[in-house]
Amino acid sequence: MNRIAVFGNAGGGKSRLSRQIASITGLPLHVLDKVQFKPGGIPVALEEFEQAHQEILDSETWVIDGFGNLKMLWQRLDIADTLVYIDLPISIHFWWVTKRFITSYFNPPEGWPKNSPLWKSSMNSYKVLYLCEKHLAPRYREYVEKSKATKNVYHLRSPQQISQFLEYISN
Repeated sequence: MNRIAVFGNAGGGKSRLSRQIASITGLPLHVLDKVQFKPGGIPVALEEFEQAHQEILDSETWVIDGFGNLKMLWQRLDIADTLVYIDLPISIHFWWVTKRFITSYFNPPEGWPKNSPLWKSSMNSYKVLYLCEKHLAPRYREYVEKSKATKNVYHLRSPQQISQFLEYISN
């Protein structure tokens, strides 16, 4: 496990899990939201973001949390030696987005760029939930099945499996 891509639908706990993986393994964590956005949620130029993303991919070790865009996502999944796909029931994703939205007023989400527009980001997460489940999740599922022959693949379908995965990599 040298290049770990954590991916899945919005509100699935990818950021938290990525931080935990980095802490356990000692691998450097790269939060794409902090690369893609400046404080206040202002996007960096696409070329700058693509270059920074490529520099991360070119390094020997990483844990990457975030989406970026589809082109970058598939590129990242192809290069990763370990895939961690969080594929929870959509009701859990919906609840965790809601929980993050409510708690963000008291404690901004860790890993988000400073002064991120919490309302706008949360509303966007709600929109993404169903679109991802309908269009992207089937492609993710197919990709992880095909990748089992050549990569370490962890297809996590419940909060319990997430806990078991963390326990497994801790040992």
